[in-house]
Amino acid sequence: MNTGKYVFSQLIEFLPKRIFDGIVKRHSGDKWTKAMSCWNQLLLMMFGQLSGCDSLRELACVIAAHQSKSYHLGFGKGPFARSTLEYANANRDYKIFEEFAYYMINLAQSKRIDREFVINGKFYAFDSTTIDLCLSLYEWARFRKTKGGIKVHTLFDVVTQIPVYIHITEAKIHDMNAMDDIPYEPYAFYIFDKGYYDLARLYTIATIGSHFIIRQKSSFNYEVIDGENVLDGADNVLLDQMIRPVGYHTKKKYPAELRRIVYYAPDLKRTFTFLTNNRELKAKDIALLYKERWQVELFFRWIKLHLRVKSFWGNTENAVRIQIYTAIATYCLVAIVEHDCQLNRSTFNVLRVLSHSLLDKTSIRDLFSNSESLDNRYIEDCSQLKFDFVY
Repeated sequence: MNTGKYVFSQLIEFLPKRIFDGIVKRHSGDKWTKAMSCWNQLLLMMFGQLSGCDSLRELACVIAAHQSKSYHLGFGKGPFARSTLEYANANRDYKIFEEFAYYMINLAQSKRIDREFVINGKFYAFDSTTIDLCLSLYEWARFRKTKGGIKVHTLFDVVTQIPVYIHITEAKIHDMNAMDDIPYEPYAFYIFDKGYYDLARLYTIATIGSHFIIRQKSSFNYEVIDGENVLDGADNVLLDQMIRPVGYHTKKKYPAELRRIVYYAPDLKRTFTFLTNNRELKAKDIALLYKERWQVELFFRWIKLHLRVKSFWGNTENAVRIQIYTAIATYCLVAIVEHDCQLNRSTFNVLRVLSHSLLDKTSIRDLFSNSESLDNRYIEDCSQLKFDFVY
């Protein structure tokens, strides 16, 4: 990579511009464009995401302050007025940015698919996060009588640490309904928390050849078929049973056998009970996979704090969707940079360093060559979250 370039212009080199131009052409995104192309819009939005701007006005002020660097940063000649970007976000088809975000997702996943993981296979964690919106400004996102909001349902690849599927709905949509839209893959594992406890939908996953892992609800009635005796507590596994649901309605929803695992987490001093349709994996690996579900929670935390989706830069649904898909594309860009530059850092730590170095002229590799044990700091941050619900 050439030295002497701004870090942000170095990042742009990892973006597949030809693919983006093809998407724009299919959607006629640049038709009648004079001041700002879709490419300019994407780069400005990404710069705002990485630099942590809280509003469109702040982004416009930062860009104007660095107007002399605009060309070398990759934005173009400019100037770019706030009103122009605001109009583009409100009126340009969000599907341009949605399609590009999914291309970036596939690209990042393909590059990081060989990332080492303790178990072989495909493992996905599915969860959602609610983003509150001011009802007076976002009337289209009415949630309750005096509250607005949207839900971002995310299918997160545990191995590559990439969100592979994003589904945006109204906040009033129940989490279980989003399970119907997941693009399931045969033989893959899907990890859910208790909010997705729906036996009929779980049975649908089993019938297509996929596997699921979920916490058992206390109201679940069953009979033990095999493994009734308590194990010796090896690997903190207390029970590993094959069970059958009992009760007319329960058996109708899930007319097959399930595996029930009782696991003791010594760090939390709690016992957790899991249900799964997989019989091959060891019980301790089932517990480990459920623990890995915290990654999607950490993704939500970081994307809210560091990729601006908690405070939106436009009031229309179109502008909100553009900002969310731009945030996802930015996250994937950072993941691609981490892989291609062989930084051997977590995506979150790379994002942390790059966000404070956009106007630096150091090469990206040099930014990390002398950094101190970033992943140790990352682990410390994770421990501070105290996610008691990771199991």
